[in-house]
Amino acid sequence: MVRLLGVDIPDNKRVDVGLTRIFGIGPSVAKKIIFQVGILDDPLPKISELTEEQFNLIREIVDKEYRVEGDLRREVGMDIRRLIEIGSYRGLRHRRGLPVRGQRTKTNARTRKGPRKTVAGRGKRTGMKK
Repeated sequence: MVRLLGVDIPDNKRVDVGLTRIFGIGPSVAKKIIFQVGILDDPLPKISELTEEQFNLIREIVDKEYRVEGDLRREVGMDIRRLIEIGSYRGLRHRRGLPVRGQRTKTNARTRKGPRKTVAGRGKRTGMKK
């Protein structure tokens, strides 16, 4: 395993797939980085097949041009904290742990809301006869 910016990248992955393990680098940014380094092989090489020079070049490009890992996580956290402090609608949704981008919550939204909380007195009404 190769370590880049504090992230272990497996040797058996292709370069473009391995770079996406870094928080803040997706498939399109990974392809841009590969193009800048000059890796133009048709089947992209695996991480283990890169030379030390190419790997150092990737490290330099990512350090200089992109905000990744800790810095990006901190920035996103600060953005959310700012929304909560100013009391915007999006901030309230973050504070309550509900979907922020307008999704429905009557059904679905279980990922944000967590497991169902049962409420007493719901369900079939028994004892009522005509």
